[in-house]
Amino acid sequence: MARTTTVAGLSGTGQLVYGCDYNPEQWDPSVWHEDVRLMKEAGVNLVAVNIFGWAELEPEEGTFRFENLDAVMDLLAENGIGVNLGTGTSSTPAWLTTAHPEILPRAADGTVRWPGGRQAFCPSSPVYRDSALALVQKVSARYGSHPALRIWHVSNEIGCHNSLCYCDVSAEAFRGWLRARYGDLDALNAAWGTAFWSQRYSAWEQILPPRLTLSATNPTQTLDFNRFSSDELLAHYSAEEAVLRRNSDAPVTTNFMVAAHIRNQDYWTWAPEMDVIANDHYLDHRLDAPLAELAFAADTTRGLAQGRPWLLMEHSTGAVNWQPRNIAKGPGEMIRNSLTHLARGADGLCFFQWRASLQGSEKFHSAMVPHAGTDSQIWRDVVELGSSLGKLRELAGTTVHAEVALVFSWEAWWAHDQDSHPSGDVRYIEQIHAAYRALWDAGITVDVVPPGADLSAYRLVVVPNLYLVRDEHAAVITDFVESGGSAFVTFFSGIVDENERVRPGGYPGAFRDLLGVRSEEFFPLDPAHPLTLDNGSPASLWSEALRLTTAEPVLGYATGHHAGAPAVTRNRFGTGEAWYVGTVLDGSVLKDLLLRAAVTAGVRLTEAQSGLEAVTRRGNAHDYLFLINHSAEDRKHRVHGLELLTSEAVADVVVVPAGAVRVVRTTPARPDTDGSSQSRKDAGNDSH
Repeated sequence: MARTTTVAGLSGTGQLVYGCDYNPEQWDPSVWHEDVRLMKEAGVNLVAVNIFGWAELEPEEGTFRFENLDAVMDLLAENGIGVNLGTGTSSTPAWLTTAHPEILPRAADGTVRWPGGRQAFCPSSPVYRDSALALVQKVSARYGSHPALRIWHVSNEIGCHNSLCYCDVSAEAFRGWLRARYGDLDALNAAWGTAFWSQRYSAWEQILPPRLTLSATNPTQTLDFNRFSSDELLAHYSAEEAVLRRNSDAPVTTNFMVAAHIRNQDYWTWAPEMDVIANDHYLDHRLDAPLAELAFAADTTRGLAQGRPWLLMEHSTGAVNWQPRNIAKGPGEMIRNSLTHLARGADGLCFFQWRASLQGSEKFHSAMVPHAGTDSQIWRDVVELGSSLGKLRELAGTTVHAEVALVFSWEAWWAHDQDSHPSGDVRYIEQIHAAYRALWDAGITVDVVPPGADLSAYRLVVVPNLYLVRDEHAAVITDFVESGGSAFVTFFSGIVDENERVRPGGYPGAFRDLLGVRSEEFFPLDPAHPLTLDNGSPASLWSEALRLTTAEPVLGYATGHHAGAPAVTRNRFGTGEAWYVGTVLDGSVLKDLLLRAAVTAGVRLTEAQSGLEAVTRRGNAHDYLFLINHSAEDRKHRVHGLELLTSEAVADVVVVPAGAVRVVRTTPARPDTDGSSQSRKDAGNDSH
């Protein structure tokens, strides 16, 4: 469906959104008025309410109590604060799972997952869906035209815990999905390769989800179950959405979870169903480069929004509660994190949550009003951020433009990380992050796109570990290069089609001709024993015996039984070029190669400085350069314009203090836009 709602429109005044999750049911009503007073002090203009409200609204089956929610909605409306109203269906009340224990989800080993946490239901359960939709009908009929309502929030972080259910109800739903996909059993048997291990099916009822087995499961069966599970959760979203639209004209969305540890929803298929793209993101200290992952998540969310502004529905003022070590944010870090999302296309910043809980499993999760109250650094930062968003309000509706695309696929992630592959040490998301981090370190702004996306606006496309790729999607990359673009492809790409069927003829399969190389076997490396390349840098985790067909070598192996063979190649193809990286490179080497590829492709580069993140949002008349200093030293950047946070004119150089952010409004001379994207690509191909 076409999305006409703007994120800034949710603020009620067209300014940037500043908000939070608000859980008034956890507090005595005497606290509510103080909360609203403080919200106004901080500049909050949108709050998410009724996210986990089912048991409050329907304490017993068929008995509804709306008095408290009525009071909260009216109080917020009276104070000019909009509501992102939850449908309340994200966690089942105890009476429902007690009366209908059959709705509880089952893990792959057949064991039941019990109530006591959240999302204790099977996504395919008709009992759950009927009860949930009855609640949605009541809520939307009552509040569909309420003056505080700005947007509907379906469920919450859909599939965060229960995305894969292996119960008998799910099995039947899976069979129905397979019938719709394949039509008949012959087609399914061919797609799944059931001639292997005597797995052929002769009746639909023989098919099960990929439950725990004594050996490896059928990889295409597992892949299809991932696809089914994502579609099943989306179908429930759509069922709630349909009820909401019958009772209200307000826009509808839900909060995605684009993050390193969440992989079970294919958000490329979900995004077209949202009126506004919204994401939840938390800094992940389990990663080597959490700041680069934050930027990647923001760029991916912008990709899901097709370049339009999006909403950060949740992030944290400080520590979270669910990592092995929940680290509080240092001075200025919350504001830097927040404005990074803004720089990369968000038109709204919201937190979980407003007031820190005193009980429950999230009681040590940070909030806008912490346990320490308003006499705290967190509260002072919250107020400062609200003030900063007021100064940046003219950015609303501006967009981010990139000349480099990075292909990312949840479907390829599911297939890539299955068992019985050449190396369990190579994980898809880690290779995606490695490529993105190298681009981030180089100061190159990236659009994250799905396989098959139109590449005509780009000069360079980066394709990390695209193990599974459809023929038509591989052809898009091949045609892009043949017409003058540049591609940078890393190992274990192009290997299988959408049915997990290996392409014969040698690796890298679908990209063999494009890359001008061929290999017969993979040679995974022990992480403790990397090889050495001829530039002295390490080659780790992966190697393969590459034979050049039309490509030229760029880097080769200096040690091991591949000594003298190429590890990195470049191939002229049509009027463009394609690079291939056949091993895991040191980060600095990968960065240098990507910079080299970008320069050759004609990508316009800005000066990259260690610790200084630079991103530009573009408007009709002005550009807005975000300079985010993650380092402990001042940084300088050449630019002319007006710095919006300090209201200071910048004649030549802006100083960005250690740990600070500067946003400079500029009036650039736009490059000639009459020429085709092809001519722009050709301009960068003179260095061969």
